[in-house]
Formats: sequence, structure tokens, C-alpha cells
Amino acid sequence: MRYQICVSGAASGDTVTASHQLAYDLGKAIATQHKTLLTGATVGLPHYAAMGFASVEETRGISVGFSPASSFREHVGVYKLPTKEFDYINFTGMEYVGRDVHLVRSADAVVTVGGRMGSLHELATALESRKVCGVLMGSGGLADYIPTLLDHVEAPGARDIIFDTDPDRLIAKVIEALDEKYEDFEHDGTDKYLSKRYSKKG
Repeated sequence: MRYQICVSGAASGDTVTASHQLAYDLGKAIATQHKTLLTGATVGLPHYAAMGFASVEETRGISVGFSPASSFREHVGVYKLPTKEFDYINFTGMEYVGRDVHLVRSADAVVTVGGRMGSLHELATALESRKVCGVLMGSGGLADYIPTLLDHVEAPGARDIIFDTDPDRLIAKVIEALDEKYEDFEHDGTDKYLSKRYSKKG
């Protein structure tokens, strides 16, 4: 299945300097697996993920950015956000907080790399929405604090969060978890996925 995998991370700060290559490798791994990349259409680590995705010449997936702006003009002129790495930009008009919710709710899985308070908002939304969640350990910021946070704050699905230090391995584990989540779905030979529960008589 062509899962939509969101990469969530800091737009600026120390983790961008320290972990931009890790974010790039996450995007590249998602493209190599022929999945769709979702980001906040922003700078920093999500942008590096989009660049890594775009570096793979042959991919069946696409790169989709969820912008806080309501138009291309506002995206570029007011928010000063990038455009060229995306195959499509969804101009949500929801500013940053609303954009985050729309982005996460549209994803099948959310992967955290580095991260600040905005990434925490996205992680909390992902957990409350029962999304498959992955965390790239060793990328600094929020990512490395998530185990400690979950030791003290109860969250739905916390036990199912996937942790790894290697981008390729993490994405492979996330896809495996998605395959298990959607194991009751089968491809019907066209472009549709049908639930096995309802595709057979009886």
C-alpha cells in the first residue's frame, strides 16, 4: 500500500544543525520504499526530509507539503517557506497549530526527528489519533526526550511507539507496523483497496 508517512521535526534550532543528514536519510528511505512523504512544507528538518525524498530519481510516491498559509503568495511572501521539493502543496489556511493537526490526521504514520514544541504537538496528536509512531533516537531535541516523557505522562499507544537510531531501519519497521495494521485489506487488482472483512460473501 502507498502509505502516507509524515516526518515531523524542528524548523530551526540546534537539532537542525546536528541532525539534518538524519532527516535527509529519512526522506530518502521513504522514497526508496515507494511511499508518500508528508511534511509541514516548512524549513529545517522537514525540509531536509523533503530534499532527501526528492533525491531518489525513481519513486512511485509523492512529496506533499501541508502549508499553514492559505495561498502560494502567502506561503512564500508571508511565511517564507520552500516550494520546489514538493509535488503538491496543500494550502490549509490554518496557521501552524491547525496545519499540524490536519497534517497528522492525514498521515498513516508519523516519524519524529529532533523536534521542539511544535513536534510535541504533532506527536501528541498522532498518539491521540492512534497513528503508527516512529522516533529517530540520537537526533536530539524532543526525539531523545520522548522515552523520559512517556515514563511520566500516560499516552494512548505509547507502548507501540517504534524507536530506532537508523533511518532506513526505522522506516522499515514503521512500514511493517502499517502492514500489520492494514492486514485485513487486500488489493483488488485496480487502484482500490478492499477490506477482507467485506470483500467476501458471508
